[in-house]
Amino acid sequence: MSDILLRLFCPSMERGAVGAFAGVFGIVCNLLLTAAKLAVGILSGSIAVTADALNNFSDAASGAVTLLGFRLAEKPADQDHPYGHARYEYLAGLAVAAMMVVIGFELARTSLEKLLRPQEVAFDLTAGAVLAGAVLVKLYMARCYRRWGGRISSPTLETAAADSRSDAVATAAVLLAGLVERFTGWKIDGAAGLAAAGYVLWNGVAMARTTINPLLGEGASPALRRQIMDLMGAEPLVLGCHDLLVHDYGPGRRFASLHVEMDRREDPLACHEIIDGLEHRCFEELGVHLVIHYDPVIRDDPALEALKVRVREALEREDPRLTLHDLRLHGETLRFDVSVPDGLAKLEGDIQRRLAAALPEYRVEVTFDPAAGEGNGSPAADTPSRTD
Repeated sequence: MSDILLRLFCPSMERGAVGAFAGVFGIVCNLLLTAAKLAVGILSGSIAVTADALNNFSDAASGAVTLLGFRLAEKPADQDHPYGHARYEYLAGLAVAAMMVVIGFELARTSLEKLLRPQEVAFDLTAGAVLAGAVLVKLYMARCYRRWGGRISSPTLETAAADSRSDAVATAAVLLAGLVERFTGWKIDGAAGLAAAGYVLWNGVAMARTTINPLLGEGASPALRRQIMDLMGAEPLVLGCHDLLVHDYGPGRRFASLHVEMDRREDPLACHEIIDGLEHRCFEELGVHLVIHYDPVIRDDPALEALKVRVREALEREDPRLTLHDLRLHGETLRFDVSVPDGLAKLEGDIQRRLAAALPEYRVEVTFDPAAGEGNGSPAADTPSRTD
């Protein structure tokens, strides 16, 4: 049914259109639920039902934020924002998560008051039917958001799906409290509302973390790094690759840079054509705008090969996770890069001194790089070069 709705109202299946429809869908559904629950809450005297109605009203506002976020994210790049405005979608997701947290706190406050001063709730069949229907509607909305968000890889719609699931749980708790009080006389309306508030808060914080991380510039996922490295490794002339950096400017706006090593004896024009093709394939297959730095390397110098073995052995003694690349010999100056895992980043000075002691006949200069995105499994990924 969710796919039918999408095909009916968004035949183009474009990202902006899907997001806009999802926003309108959320506004309409939540306003209808707000009206129904508010009527039940007023008639029954249930603070939990009334609070749940206000929660749905905030969800309608969240739908408006989602709609606005997708509209703003579609704005093209300009002089002030050369990478586009796609991060507005992350901001919209963060706003929805913030609303979840605010509503969770408010629901907890009112529920605690009801827990301390219990009041009788006039819960009847009509109220039960409205709440049960609301649970089903929210679960359906969560399913729609999840499927649509997966179709366009949208963290905002994934946040909306989590919000809808939280609402379904909160409403189910209110329904359970009403049924228990009707058939047993136990006044657990406040306790049920407090439990639902805890669940809403937990989901709101989790969703906030999900949207904050890309805004702060989190690294590329291991799966994406592996895909990029596999794409490079499939090219026979690529000897190795390193220093992969990925920058996320919003859904569909990922940029990356990478160093690729090729034998210096290969025709530079042919290497350029290969690199150009790899950049195009990375965008077409992975949606990443990749810029490749070409590293020509020497592979037929026995003295440099022997020196490389010494450096690798020294790194192995320090920590097996340290990896070597870009080894260059300039007269008596030996330069190379070392990829360092997070846990060893504070020990770079000590590692530098011990490497210099292991190679006393050279002036050793080491550049330390983050270990993420290193190598493609090629044994030539640390091929050296010499400048005499």
